[in-house]
Amino acid sequence: MIKIVNLHSWLGNQKVLDGVNLEVKKGEVLALIGKSGVGKSVLLKHIVGLMRGKSGEIYVGGVNVAKTRGRALERLRERFGFLFQGGALFDSYTVYDNVAFPLREKTRMSEEEIREKVLFELEQVGLRGMEHKYPAELSGGMKKRAALARCMVTEPEIMFFDEPTTGLDPLTANSINMLIKKTYQRTRFTGIIVSHEIPEVFNLVHKVAMLWEGKIIFYGTPHEIFKCDDERVRGFIEAAMESCRVENTPARFEDGG
Repeated sequence: MIKIVNLHSWLGNQKVLDGVNLEVKKGEVLALIGKSGVGKSVLLKHIVGLMRGKSGEIYVGGVNVAKTRGRALERLRERFGFLFQGGALFDSYTVYDNVAFPLREKTRMSEEEIREKVLFELEQVGLRGMEHKYPAELSGGMKKRAALARCMVTEPEIMFFDEPTTGLDPLTANSINMLIKKTYQRTRFTGIIVSHEIPEVFNLVHKVAMLWEGKIIFYGTPHEIFKCDDERVRGFIEAAMESCRVENTPARFEDGG
């Protein structure tokens, strides 16, 4: 479904992607991991055509994204769903209108048909009854749920998740991860999840790719990454897991003298 061939990209004078090669099969979900600032989100933007590489090819469903423009690119993007890190909800719209927005903009569905689909998706993410609220009235986890409902209401073939649990407490993050898993089981989308939540994200994916200094240095299953003998991969995984343990350890207060 997604094939990247020798992709090179620069941001100003800095080379970000240095010959990336990657494949994601239809119905497969891949975790894209790596240090902060290594270019994971940049790679997603290239796949959806928001950025153009200096050289290389990107194919989505057989379509060469790098050579697609105008209406053809818009039609390709209609197959995508993108859950942004902050949710990217419209502050002046209610939850209902946020979820209905892509249907009103991109389809000729009647308001009755739109209402049926919107309420169905809100039910799936546990927000039925909250459709009248505005984003400012929602918790961080509820915003992510509303954003996911907006993504899924158009029934996308391909989903992109950019740090979907960043900034959430462990319990809320786990609920979002389980919701992503439930959504996959229902729709069987092809997906890429950019995440630092290791090892939690490994429970959601079929494959893992690690980006390091502009190149993919590991590609395999979650089981295989723990057996990888590349010191860069092992060091990153061990550090990420230790950081996760520290962040999730409750603070202990010492008795004052």
